[in-house]
Amino acid sequence: MNSTGIDSKLIDATIIEVELKKQLEFNIEKEQLKGACEIISEEILKYIEKRKEITKYILDYRKKVIEDYRDDEDMVIEYFDHEIYVKEEAFKTIDRRLKELTALKSSPYFGRIDFSEEDYGINKMYVGRFGVTPENTYEPLIVDWRAPVASLFYTGALGEAFYDAPKQKILVNILAKRQFIIKKEKLMGMFDSALDVKDEILQMVLSSNAGEKLKDIIMTIQKEQDELIRQPRLQTIVVDGVAGSGKTTIALHRVAYLLYNYRKILEDKVLILGPNNVFMEYISSVLPSLGESGVKQTTFRDFAFDILELNEVMSLKEYMEKVLGGEKEFTQDIMYKNSSLYKNFLDDSIEKLDREYFEVKDINFMDEIVLSEKDINDMFNIHYKTMPLFRRSKKIKRIIYLKISEARDEKVRFIQKEYEKAVAALPEEEQGYKVNDLDFNRRLKIREVIKEVLDLKRKLTWLENGNCVELYNKINGHKTLTENDLGGILYLKIKLEGIKMPEEIKHVVIDEAQDYNQLQFWVIKELTGCASLTIVGDSNQRLIPFDGTLPMHDIKNILPRCNVQEFRLNTSYRSTKEIMEYANKYLHADPIVPIVRNGEVVTEKLISDKDELKKFILEKVEYFKGKTYENIAIICKDIKETEKMFELIHENSNVKIIDKENAVYHSGTVVLPSYFAKGLEFDAVIMVLDEPTDGHKDNSDSLESKYMQEDKLRYVMATRALHELHVVKKMV
Repeated sequence: MNSTGIDSKLIDATIIEVELKKQLEFNIEKEQLKGACEIISEEILKYIEKRKEITKYILDYRKKVIEDYRDDEDMVIEYFDHEIYVKEEAFKTIDRRLKELTALKSSPYFGRIDFSEEDYGINKMYVGRFGVTPENTYEPLIVDWRAPVASLFYTGALGEAFYDAPKQKILVNILAKRQFIIKKEKLMGMFDSALDVKDEILQMVLSSNAGEKLKDIIMTIQKEQDELIRQPRLQTIVVDGVAGSGKTTIALHRVAYLLYNYRKILEDKVLILGPNNVFMEYISSVLPSLGESGVKQTTFRDFAFDILELNEVMSLKEYMEKVLGGEKEFTQDIMYKNSSLYKNFLDDSIEKLDREYFEVKDINFMDEIVLSEKDINDMFNIHYKTMPLFRRSKKIKRIIYLKISEARDEKVRFIQKEYEKAVAALPEEEQGYKVNDLDFNRRLKIREVIKEVLDLKRKLTWLENGNCVELYNKINGHKTLTENDLGGILYLKIKLEGIKMPEEIKHVVIDEAQDYNQLQFWVIKELTGCASLTIVGDSNQRLIPFDGTLPMHDIKNILPRCNVQEFRLNTSYRSTKEIMEYANKYLHADPIVPIVRNGEVVTEKLISDKDELKKFILEKVEYFKGKTYENIAIICKDIKETEKMFELIHENSNVKIIDKENAVYHSGTVVLPSYFAKGLEFDAVIMVLDEPTDGHKDNSDSLESKYMQEDKLRYVMATRALHELHVVKKMV
C-alpha cells in the first residue's frame, strides 16, 4: 500500500476519534444539564415550601397580635413595625429567589469556563442568568453572570487572566471556554471557543429576531462591552458607540451588574432616562428578564414635568419636524440654547434677579422700625448670601415674622401691664364697675395690635417668591417652550429655590445622550445628587443642530466633580456586513466595523409612480413576512411622508403607524418617521427617501449643513435594520 493510502486512513481515524470525543463530551454535558435541572427543581420545591411556611407564620402572627392586643392600638403598631418586618423581608427574598429559579429551569446556563488557580487546582464553572448554590453546599452549581469571577467568561483568548475579587485581583489560567444552546431543558448545541465569545452562538443570536435578541444578549456580551459593564460603581462612564455597538445593552446590563453587587446601596435608587416613550416601552422587559425590578425608567421630558409646575411643551414630533424642515430662526434658537453662551446668559439673569428682584423696605410696626432696610439687605447680601435667592427670601421672611411677633408680644405685654397698673390704682369701692371698662379697653387695644400685625403681613407682598416658569418665560421672551427649555427652567429653579428630588437616586443612566445639552446634564446631576452616571450615545446620530463641542464629549468640564472615563465603540453587532457597509457611506467620521455576519445585499430602487411604489412596498412586506420576520419597519424622513405612506398601504396590509411619542410598539409591521426609530431595531427595514441628493454637498462654512444632517438622518434610518434593508428613492 502506498503512503497516500496510509495517510488517508490516519486522517479518517483522526476525524472519527475527534467526532467520538465530541459526542462523548456532548453526552457528558447532557448528563450535567439533566443533573442541574433536577437540582433546580428540588430547590424550587424547597423555596415553595419556605414561602408557604413564612406566609402561614405572617398570617398567624398578625391574627395573634390583633387578638392579644385588640384593645391596645399602640402595641399592635409596635409589633407590626418591629418583629414581623424581618419575616416580611425574608418573604420578599424567597419570592424573588423563586422567580429566578423558575426562570433558570428551562435554560440553567449558557457557558462554561475551565481555569486553574494557584493552590486551588482546576475549576469548572458554569455561568448563567442567575446563580445557584444548593442548600447545605458551598460550591456553586451555577455562577451568576454578574459575579466577579464570571468576568473570565467574557475575557479574550485562553491563557493568563484575572478577575477582581472583593479584596484583590485573582490571577488564573483560562484553559477552555464552552458555550451552550439550551432550550426547554434540552442541550441543542455546544461550541468550544478559544476566542472572544462571538463565534457560532453570537451569529445564532444576532441572526434571531429583534424581540429575542435583547433578552438573549447575556451569552454574547463581548469583552469590550463586559469591561464597561463592570466599571467601578463610582465611575461615571461616557460611551460613544456606533449604531448596533450595544450601548443600550451595556447600560441596562451595567444597571443589573451594579444592583447585584451593591443591592443595599442602590436598590430602588437607579434612574434610567431614555429618548422617548416608544423606546422606553421597547426596553421595558429587559431588566425584569434579568431579575431586576424597581428601577425608575422615564424620559427627560417626563422627569422635568414631575418637578416643574408645567404641563406642556412643544411635542417631540413638532420639535423634530421643525428641525428636519430646517426652520432658520428655530434652528438658531436651538444652537444658542445648546451652547455655553446660553448658560452664561441664564447666570447673568439670575445675578440680576438677585440684585433687583426684591425691593427691600423698612419693616414698620405701629410707628416703630422692627427691621431696617439695611438689616434686611445685610441678610440678603451677607449673612445668607450662599443660599439660593428664593430659599433666602423664605428664611428672611420667617425672621421678619418672628420680629413682628416679638414686637406684637411686647405691645401686648405693655397693654397688659398698663391694665394691671390701672386696676391696682383703683379705689376698692370703684373696682367692681370700672374693672370691666378697663378690661374692655385692654381687649380693644390688643385687637388693634393684632389688626396691625395682619395688615403688616399683608403688605409684605414684595417678599413673595416668583414662579420659576413665569420668570423663565419672561427671560425667554415668551416663546413656545421646547425640550431645550426644560433644562433652562430646571436650572433656574435649582439656582433660585435649591430644589432636590424627593426620592434618593444613587445612579443615573442616560441613553441617546448625544441629544442632550449641557444644562440637561448639569441639572440631572444636581437634582439627583447621584455619585455616578452611565452616559451612552452615538455622536453620529445627533440630528439636533449644535455648534462647538458636543456636550456628551464635555462631561469632564460640565460635571467636574464626577470621576469621568470616556470610551469609544466602533464595532457594530446589530446589522449584517452589507447593511453596515451601506450605512458607512453616510458617515463623516471613522467607519463602523461590522461583525462578520453576511446577509442579503442592500438594494436601492428609484420609483416615480405612486402605484408602483404601493406595489413595491406591499410586495416587500409580504416577502419579509414569508421569511418569518416579526418586526418590519417602513421608515420615512418625517411625519408628512409617514402619513402619506400609511394612507397608501394601510388598506391592503395590516400595518400600524407610530405618529406620536407615547405610542407602544412590540412587533408587526409599522410605518414611522426617522426620529421615532432612534434606539429601536427591526428585523427588516424599508427606507423611504425623497429624490436622491447624493453627490451634492454643501460648501458653506456651516458646521451642520443641510446635507450633513440629511446624511446623519439616513445613517439613523439604515442602521435600524438587523437582517435586511431595502432603500426606495421616490420621485412621487
